[in-house]
Amino acid sequence: MSISPSKAKALLKRIAELRILVVGDVMLDHYIWGDATRISPEAPVPVIDISRDTWSGGGAANVALNIAGLGAHATVFGYIGGDEHGARLRAILDEKRVESIASPGTATTIVKTRVLVQHQQLCRLDRESPPSSYAVDPVRAASLLAKAIKASDAVVLSDYAKGLLTDGLVERVTKLARASGKFVALDPKPRHRLAFSGLDLITPNKREALQLAGIDAEPGVPFPAAAVCARLHELYATKSVVITLGEDGMLLGSAGRVVKKIPTAAREIYDVSGAGDTALAALVLALASGSGLEEAAHFANAAAGVVVAKLGTATVSPSELLDYVSRAP
Repeated sequence: MSISPSKAKALLKRIAELRILVVGDVMLDHYIWGDATRISPEAPVPVIDISRDTWSGGGAANVALNIAGLGAHATVFGYIGGDEHGARLRAILDEKRVESIASPGTATTIVKTRVLVQHQQLCRLDRESPPSSYAVDPVRAASLLAKAIKASDAVVLSDYAKGLLTDGLVERVTKLARASGKFVALDPKPRHRLAFSGLDLITPNKREALQLAGIDAEPGVPFPAAAVCARLHELYATKSVVITLGEDGMLLGSAGRVVKKIPTAAREIYDVSGAGDTALAALVLALASGSGLEEAAHFANAAAGVVVAKLGTATVSPSELLDYVSRAP
């Protein structure tokens, strides 16, 4: 079962009234597209004939762009440097009407450059400063964000372990959001262990869920869904958890219990880059608009299904989503 076109249309109408604040590690995704027909005489590596370059928002910026793409108003808070990459990222956000609140600092803008040859990723090149360079004083950040939090229907914490999200910042943002009765979601990165509790939603993938729960799964053994959901609730008291399982779909949990597992909606998979951002954006939008967890998950599953059929970091529009669900089996 997937979400029906009529329900998706009604949901998108409600979403258009929402305002969402995204707080996290923003970055610029750079794609170099080309072909390789010979090996370099200097070293046993392919020579890439570049045909074009493209840029898009990555990380927390991609979450915000997906929120805007689905029709809601999005604001993103993250580190955007004063360099040319920062200017390009600001231009991308401005073009899509995503409001940005820049964290102060002098570090470089985070850039991920992917080299694609005949639609296959050859390598990735990262430009970034040490994590400490992106940290912001929680008190100062709270003063910058107080108005935006109050004006929003939901707050999304998007952690890519680059340094912006710290225990202090998460505590301040969560406290402000709770004081205003806002929905709060977190996409966690366990290698950058954050202290959080009592959030409305967390969205780890399978590996991240196991790490957060402190459970070692042996190869070939089925995912211990019940144990993971129970442990996550015990440790973090999160209302709902949606664990993305890749080609196996999504696992839904609530109050420490498994609710349901839904299969993936993707019919064609070309590139999973950013698909988790799309799913997170769609989940938060659906839940913040009043949908139940299962309906929200089907909506997010469909949105991710559209994006993975595109090459590169991408977003989904209401028309693309409605066309997708109308063709669902």
